[in-house]
Order: sequence, then C-alpha cells, then structure tokens
Amino acid sequence: MKRKLIVLLMLGCSLTATATESGAPEMKLVGQAKLSVLFWDVYDSSLYTPSGRFEGIAAPLKLKLVYLRNIAARELVDATREQWKKLGLYRPEHEAWLDELQRMWPSVKPGDSITLDWSEPQQSRFYFNDRLIGSIDDARFGALFAAIWLSEKTEYPKVRKQLIGAPS
Repeated sequence: MKRKLIVLLMLGCSLTATATESGAPEMKLVGQAKLSVLFWDVYDSSLYTPSGRFEGIAAPLKLKLVYLRNIAARELVDATREQWKKLGLYRPEHEAWLDELQRMWPSVKPGDSITLDWSEPQQSRFYFNDRLIGSIDDARFGALFAAIWLSEKTEYPKVRKQLIGAPS
C-alpha cells in the first residue's frame, strides 16, 4: 500500500513536470472586469499573462469571458465585427475570420465561457467551457481580437483598466 502511494506520487510529479515543460507558458491573472450595458450584465472577463502584468497587446496572453446571459453565436460574431469597425480595425478581408468564428463558436448561456489562448503569435486558440473548439492560424488575428478589450480606443475603457490592472 505504501509503495503504491509512493509510485502514484512520483507519477503525479512527473506529469506535473511534463505539463510545465510543454512549451506553453504558465499564465497568471492580470485583472478581472464585468461588462454591464445599461442594466444588463453581459460577461465577466479575466486577462492572464505569464508575468501577471499587462505589457501590451502581444502574445502570449489569455482572455476568458464567462457569460452572464444568453447570446446567440451570430450575435457574438456580429459584435466582434462591430467592435473592429468602432476601433477602425475592420477590413473586408476579415470576413474570412468572422466566418471561421461563426462555424467555431456556439451560442452561450449563463455560466458558459469562451477563452482566447494567444500563446503563440501565429495561432489563436479558442476554448468553450475549457474545451478546445478551434483556432485561427494567422499572426494578425490575435492582436486584432484582443484589441476589442485591450486597445486604448476600446468602447469600454473602465473594463480595460480593470483587465490590465491599471489604477482607477
């Protein structure tokens, strides 16, 4: 019995070492914010980087949104397009990305999460409730998508300040 416990502990240690040696940086929380529009709570958001500090819109970073209401997949994609337009970042060629997001993203209900994992500059992975649902393999995409929340020109500067850990 004691020998089994030691073997299991050793196995657990080797699995932990493998996970951290996989090349993916360990992420630390930078900040959290809730987006509310008028009297509706839309989502809670969290930003993570390897250092736990915001050092600009650059990989690696993770942005997790936990939804607080029902939103159709089409609405999520349309909101992405709208935000890019408001930021002056939208280009007609981005429709290919939006089509990919439409195929990838599900509709959400309260408690569901969608996470952007932009660990590699050329690849943006998306997770739904912590399960990989797809990726966009274009070096330009990650920065444009993260800019919706992290750009100084964002529509929601209070959310940005809280996400990046800036003083109020």
